[in-house]
Amino acid sequence: MPELPEVEVVRRGLDPYVSGRRIASVDVLHPRAVRRHEPGGRDLAHVLTGQRVRCVSRRGKYLWMPLDDGALVAHLGMSGQLLLPGHRDAESGDPHLRVRVRFERGDRELWFVDQRTFGGVHVDELVTDGAGGHVPASVAHIARDPLDPAFDERSFVAALRRRDSGIKRCLLDQSLVSGIGNIYADEALWRARIHYDRRARSLSSSQARGLLDHARDVMRAALAEGGTSFDSLYVNVNGESGWFDRSLDAYGREGEPCRRCGRPIVREAFMNRSSYRCPTCQRRPRAASAD
Repeated sequence: MPELPEVEVVRRGLDPYVSGRRIASVDVLHPRAVRRHEPGGRDLAHVLTGQRVRCVSRRGKYLWMPLDDGALVAHLGMSGQLLLPGHRDAESGDPHLRVRVRFERGDRELWFVDQRTFGGVHVDELVTDGAGGHVPASVAHIARDPLDPAFDERSFVAALRRRDSGIKRCLLDQSLVSGIGNIYADEALWRARIHYDRRARSLSSSQARGLLDHARDVMRAALAEGGTSFDSLYVNVNGESGWFDRSLDAYGREGEPCRRCGRPIVREAFMNRSSYRCPTCQRRPRAASAD
């Protein structure tokens, strides 16, 4: 699933083109893509037609486009893509095209493409977020992310140190901090030399802040390289892959030498997925069995 850097790359690609444009028509080509819009695809098309897109916003892994009334919300899921195809691509189409948005002016359409149909789009009302901003009601429970200027670091550190869960579980809890997924959690923990199962409450305040800084650093670095692409399922709005997979220190590097100590990176089962770590640099907590 795309994480903060990948979604932010998409937001930055969309914003200059769609902001200020009025929607001329909408085609819903697959019902699962609009399953979160309870009135259905025909209603979504009716509600969107004639509305002007004000900008493109993001919180964590969620994107939305504030409209004259409400917002168009997109969640990419495992394989969702928001694309701005060129004229030739628009003519040839895409077998996984689920929703097509045409604008009154401009030579490019907005496509929602989703091979696995785990993502989707819907129209939602905007609500205040308690900090003077507005977010879709369906996104209001999502915490701010570490790159958000309004992110409250002191409150995050205090909340983290009250948790008895493993630290990686906390980093993946989108109600505590958003945007960090499996890839960047592993990368931040490797940089901080912390085992993923260490109890969050065992971290000192300085260790928690240091881990947060590492998460920020690695996500900024990923942003600079267009995000992380392991396959064709994540691309930017022009269909191009990111290159940060070449710079990863832990995630996806099972059996390869740790860039610090040289010991092979290991992969271990974690919450129905995998965690990658260095057995030397990221020792198991004492309560667990030793490496």
